[in-house]
Amino acid sequence: MKRFLLGYVLPRIGQYIIVVFVGVTVTFVIPRLSPTDPVQGQINRMMSSSGQYTQETLDDFKASLTALYGLEGSGFQQYLEFWGRLFRGDLGRSLSSFPTPVTDLIKNSMPWTLGLLLTATIISWILGNLLGGLSSYYPKSRILNTVDVLSQTVRPIPYYILALLLIMLFAYVWPVFPIRGAYPMGMRPNWSWQFVFTVLYHSVLPALSLVLGGIGAWFVGMKALTSNIISEDYVAYAETAGLKERKILFGYVIRNALLPQVTGLALSLGMIFNGALILEVIFTYPGLGLLAYQAILLTDYTLILGISIFSIIGIATASLVLDLVYPLFDPRVRIQ
Repeated sequence: MKRFLLGYVLPRIGQYIIVVFVGVTVTFVIPRLSPTDPVQGQINRMMSSSGQYTQETLDDFKASLTALYGLEGSGFQQYLEFWGRLFRGDLGRSLSSFPTPVTDLIKNSMPWTLGLLLTATIISWILGNLLGGLSSYYPKSRILNTVDVLSQTVRPIPYYILALLLIMLFAYVWPVFPIRGAYPMGMRPNWSWQFVFTVLYHSVLPALSLVLGGIGAWFVGMKALTSNIISEDYVAYAETAGLKERKILFGYVIRNALLPQVTGLALSLGMIFNGALILEVIFTYPGLGLLAYQAILLTDYTLILGISIFSIIGIATASLVLDLVYPLFDPRVRIQ
């Protein structure tokens, strides 16, 4: 156990720390390489949309924005201040929703993104792998062959194209589901059954666009993996020994094909933060994607940085969790 911790767990945690450190550092450096000045940009927008300002007022406003953006002092001083704020959980205040802290905006949007994309990703992973394994083990099944054809058809289609097709079909041709928001305007979020049902009802189309595309991809991958495993000697021996088909399918075939799919799942969970943008914009879903889109349109410098940092930490954390739980699926890692 000690060898496992020192030789496997601690190096992964160290790698996680390095990845987060480098990612956050790059997030700090890249905006400062931009030729545009966010402070001057805010001043220009303010002057173009309002009346006349005295030079003293503009100087005070510029000094306040410079402090707000953390652009005071030398580059190294800004870097140290940046990490100091980050360790305090202070990502600054949003300019588009001033004086609301960036962490509050992200905190309010994060549950919507996780609730939609995390759930849809896990559902598509379970169904896709299960159907893919069954299709490979029962090649003569008409239902599974039909699923195979549909999966091959849907898999190359981007999820946002599927979203647009579902909107046209179920919101215009056959108006069954709403296409905007997570709940009707004017309705206050609460934990009542009515509100929960309303949220689920509004999330059907965005979730379905992710699930359909995800099932197709996982189905094809699992079928390809299990097709090779079925011809292995230990599977043939289990069949000759008279084991039940369910035992062979789940204990020998799908279980051994699941390892690459677990890796893919962890990477998919990490990419949730990046994949949210287009889908949430299409459906006006109040998650991190829509928040990032609005921040970009409004040039909300601090909010864009905050969302980027959360995305980096989310992806790195998903990879770390994968590395730590992988020995549970593959005993060979523990032995080595």
